[in-house]
Amino acid sequence: MTRPTAGAPGRRHAPLLFFGPFAVVFLAFFVVPIGYAVWQSFTGVRRSGPLGLSESETTFAGLSNYADALTQTGFTESLLRILLFGVVTVPLMIFAAVVLALLLDSAAAVWPRFFRTVYFLPYGIPGVIASILWSYLYLPELSPILEVLQKAGVTVEPLAGDSVLWAIANIVLWEFAGYNMLIIVAQLQAAPRELYDAARVDGANAWQLTWYLKLPLIRPAVVLATVFTIIGTVQLFAEPLVLKRAAPAVTNDYTPNVSAYNQAFTYNDYGLAAAEAVLLALAAFALSFGFLRLAGRGGRPGGGGR
Repeated sequence: MTRPTAGAPGRRHAPLLFFGPFAVVFLAFFVVPIGYAVWQSFTGVRRSGPLGLSESETTFAGLSNYADALTQTGFTESLLRILLFGVVTVPLMIFAAVVLALLLDSAAAVWPRFFRTVYFLPYGIPGVIASILWSYLYLPELSPILEVLQKAGVTVEPLAGDSVLWAIANIVLWEFAGYNMLIIVAQLQAAPRELYDAARVDGANAWQLTWYLKLPLIRPAVVLATVFTIIGTVQLFAEPLVLKRAAPAVTNDYTPNVSAYNQAFTYNDYGLAAAEAVLLALAAFALSFGFLRLAGRGGRPGGGGR
């Protein structure tokens, strides 16, 4: 009985058997929808007849949808609003995740597995459900927290005016800080324990271990968590959409994703919605790529610039 040679058909086709199903699913549910959205962003609908009630015709619109999106005050304001949201939320998210991870990894941590589960638990709650839960805590008529504050002489209206943006930020921090913490904890636990033992033998205290050993070790995990947070911030959708019923300040174009959703399903302008979605994807790519370049430059010796 002879063994198959290295060039046997079975061995040559084995990678295709493993990669093929993934490639089909990836093309069908990722590449094709993106390609269709890009194509749709260049199309428009022309209606003829009295009052435009006759049959509609899909036409090539060129860059007009992109021009309309960028000249709409509501959409451009939503981009600036989400940028402000990210400038505040992303650093707070990463700071909270790093602090929680370091606390769980410290030698003095009590019940680390229990608290790791507690911190991660909010991530298991869908964003819509979390927003509904927090909306009750934000309503003065229903919230026990606001009731206590009112009795203490402090009046807080989380869903009024500009405050609603930071009410949404609180929900997002509550949801995802534990998820990012888990990424950083995994990086800490992957580090060899001998490094910590050697540092302690050399006389390093807990602060020196954290500053000179743990923080440099978790840098790749922090970069990854930051990229995830940037992308998630740009895609903010469920929280403002749910709070819209209780917060009059949340408009139909409060965030770029909400604007694209309403353009498609409220105003039936799918071309403009697709253009806004493409612009949002480009913004997410630019911000993530820019941060990765900045992080990569800072991680190289002498990367601080000339």
